[in-house]
Amino acid sequence: MFVDEVDIRISAGDGGRGCVSFRREKFVPRGGPNGGDGGHGGSVFLVASPHLNTLVTYRFHPEFHAKRGGHGEGSNRHGSDGADLELQVPVGTVVYRIEPPGAVPEQVADLAAEGQRVLAAQGGRGGLGNAQFATSTNRAPRRSQPGLPGDVWALRLQLKLLADVGLVGYPNAGKSTLISRISAAKPKIADYPFTTLTPHLGVVSLSDDRSFVVADIPGLIEGAHRGQGLGHQFLRHIERTKVLVYLVDVSSASEREPADDLTVLRRELELFRADLLERPQVVVATKIDSLDDKERVARLTAKAAEWALPVLTISAVTGQGVPALLEAMWRGMTRTTSAGPEE
Repeated sequence: MFVDEVDIRISAGDGGRGCVSFRREKFVPRGGPNGGDGGHGGSVFLVASPHLNTLVTYRFHPEFHAKRGGHGEGSNRHGSDGADLELQVPVGTVVYRIEPPGAVPEQVADLAAEGQRVLAAQGGRGGLGNAQFATSTNRAPRRSQPGLPGDVWALRLQLKLLADVGLVGYPNAGKSTLISRISAAKPKIADYPFTTLTPHLGVVSLSDDRSFVVADIPGLIEGAHRGQGLGHQFLRHIERTKVLVYLVDVSSASEREPADDLTVLRRELELFRADLLERPQVVVATKIDSLDDKERVARLTAKAAEWALPVLTISAVTGQGVPALLEAMWRGMTRTTSAGPEE
């Protein structure tokens, strides 16, 4: 099960309370205070793990508690510190704080690098024992401190896939067929809308030990940025991609005009996040093996030229034009890399 958004609740451990105690030994009158301090509560950390690719674990286990600190004891024995709790999340997870209820979620971390570790909830400080309050004028203090409570937060975890190239297009545009041809990914393929219900990642290998990661994003439709169809749920997965590839079905079976499809796709990306259109983009006329009207490709090419976008023609079924497309993806990706990292 692919789960890319969950709400969880985390509780750091409370600090242990300090102890009120006095030294009592034979032949040692007025031994003085010897109450130990309480231990600190355990904190909660989130760690980006390369071994996870979904948040499904947190769907069925949404509450986590770190250990509390031990209480202080006599003879100046301090309580033990509570053990910290580390929660493993996939690389690419964005963490939002969603308390108080109804408030605008506040981003607190973006775990985009393997091994990145962030403090999500601070454990409570242990209370002081009465030995800490002894002074020259108060040699027998009978006070101590309770431990402080640990942080308690409601968090929203959102996964944004890390991919170099994002494939976007209408349902049944051939994205799943293409990614299954160019990589080892095996998405479900069928001739009905929204066959792909979850994003898929595939690693593409080229000559000279070159490789990159491609993401197959579930089909977009008009109004996706407002939540229509499946697009709104998965649009965020293209936010980290370096190259955008528009797959446009040019066969008459789609019963849509290819040039209009490209216009809608670009507009939906722009309305979702305008800076996406500043990245390298490639237009791909798919299902060229089923083309019955060459004017459909000509009109698509003319529309793409208005934005100075290159157009390639491919058939993911026969493999026609696929090698040229992979090289175009690589060129776009390396151009982005040489331009420097994005803010």
